Amino acid sequence: MPGTHLLPPNLLKLFTPRPPLPYTRPVDRDIDRIRSKNVTGVGSILAQLREANTESLITAGMAESMEEGEEPVFTHAEETKRQLHREERKAKKAEEFRIAKETYKPADDPEAVGDPYKTLFISRLHKTATETDLRREFEAYGTIERVRIVRDKKNRSRGYAFVVYERERDMKGLS
Repeated sequence: MPGTHLLPPNLLKLFTPRPPLPYTRPVDRDIDRIRSKNVTGVGSILAQLREANTESLITAGMAESMEEGEEPVFTHAEETKRQLHREERKAKKAEEFRIAKETYKPADDPEAVGDPYKTLFISRLHKTATETDLRREFEAYGTIERVRIVRDKKNRSRGYAFVVYERERDMKGLS
């Protein structure tokens, strides 16, 4: 600490280190009988386990040797094939999205109607929500002209909807 040399001797004694503790032998262990523990990594064992596991899958069949909840172990070739398949699916999905994005025109959509100043956007809908549920909840604020839950090609809810009110002030009265 800076300035400790200016303190009186009785306070300087508070800052002096204590002598080191003397060594005493452990009471519960005999030092002469302690053996060194040969601890090594598991890297050498992992290859043997993988090989044994793969052999057991081949000989016993995958369904028979697996327990409930256990995931199958694949060889490197199978893993590579699965990874390539995943990448192909991802590329196909990205291509479908790109095509859909280029071809969709909101002006041509017969479902996209209504005045934007009278339209309320609702997000984070539950997948089981219906138009009648939304109509019942939001009619308290004003007369509703139209309710539309946006759905995908398989008619599943996308999680958002549009509520079109008859008057603009009804929609603005929500906030």
